[in-house]
Amino acid sequence: MVVDCGADHRLEDPAAWARWYGGEHAGSWPYGLPELPGQREQLAGARRIAVPGCYPTSVTLAMAPALAAGLVESEVVVVAASGTSGAGKSAKPHLLGSEVMGSVSVYGVGGVHRHTPEMIQNLSQAAGAPVGVSFTPTLVPMSRGILATCSARLLPGVDADAARAAYAKAYADEPFVHLLPEGQWPTTAQVLGANTVALQIAMDADAGRLVVVAAVDNLTKGTGERRCSAPTSPWACPRPPVFPS
Repeated sequence: MVVDCGADHRLEDPAAWARWYGGEHAGSWPYGLPELPGQREQLAGARRIAVPGCYPTSVTLAMAPALAAGLVESEVVVVAASGTSGAGKSAKPHLLGSEVMGSVSVYGVGGVHRHTPEMIQNLSQAAGAPVGVSFTPTLVPMSRGILATCSARLLPGVDADAARAAYAKAYADEPFVHLLPEGQWPTTAQVLGANTVALQIAMDADAGRLVVVAAVDNLTKGTGERRCSAPTSPWACPRPPVFPS
């Protein structure tokens, strides 16, 4: 089996690849996010797998149930915070601890981050129709982890009970996606070292929007380290998540 940790085979659209990455499209491989609706069947027996990006993993799992269930409009707004490991292992002066500590900054502003088309592809698959994404990434002073805050305008007649029921149903049989009890919110510490995502949803009644917060460890879910020694499943991880009681 070949598991590609880069972006080369994630995008299905050659035009999207040319726009966002440049060069010749190398073709798409089965996308390694089994929690995405319909994707597990595509992965069964696959010998080549494209590992998802870290931001798209958090955003996809946050918004796919709402879009698949027809709870929200097809325009998603995302503001996501990432630690310095999201920029890779190369030494970069602006990512040194002395530069990052005590400071939060934005980058890739205005829809120019390369993970945007991957989010659009995934969420459009979940919705069964084109979805737009406005994505703003931020760099925060921590070494690893992503906390993504995603929102979309609610469709008429959707209430809090319907929204929570949709998420509970979508992830009832997913061992690595945890919809937290009401009143608890995801933190990056909860998922440190684990192949899990912690989710919570809320209704912003005044704005008429569904808000979903997702936390992942970008070095264990949605990147090259998405593996472990457990022989029974390529998606397993031996360290359990830590959630507050």
